[in-house]
Amino acid sequence: MRWMVLVLALSGCVGAAQPPVPQAARLSSEVLTLTLADGTVCRADWATAPVGRLEPCGPGFGYAVNLVQNPNLLRQLFTGLTAALGAEGAVPPMAEVVITDATGRDHVFVSPPPADLADD
Repeated sequence: MRWMVLVLALSGCVGAAQPPVPQAARLSSEVLTLTLADGTVCRADWATAPVGRLEPCGPGFGYAVNLVQNPNLLRQLFTGLTAALGAEGAVPPMAEVVITDATGRDHVFVSPPPADLADD
């Protein structure tokens, strides 16, 4: 029984040493916001550098923002309407965001995140 407690205690210590995992990535017109599993929030100016590194964020994460070049017609109309009303940049761009962790593993997100119709 003591060995089991010792093994469980040691496995808990090993798990605590794991770096935080990316949970969400969202874009505004200029800023990439990355949220990690431990609650850490990291930001980068993706509009200036669509590919780069989030160095001060955990163990350091690479990122790449790949914009959707031809969004659907409805989105084009909505974006044009908001721009015409003076809210330029209010609609976040559609993009795939690839976050690469320290082990080289890619975590792929879409921004804005897809609507979850199951909640309706």
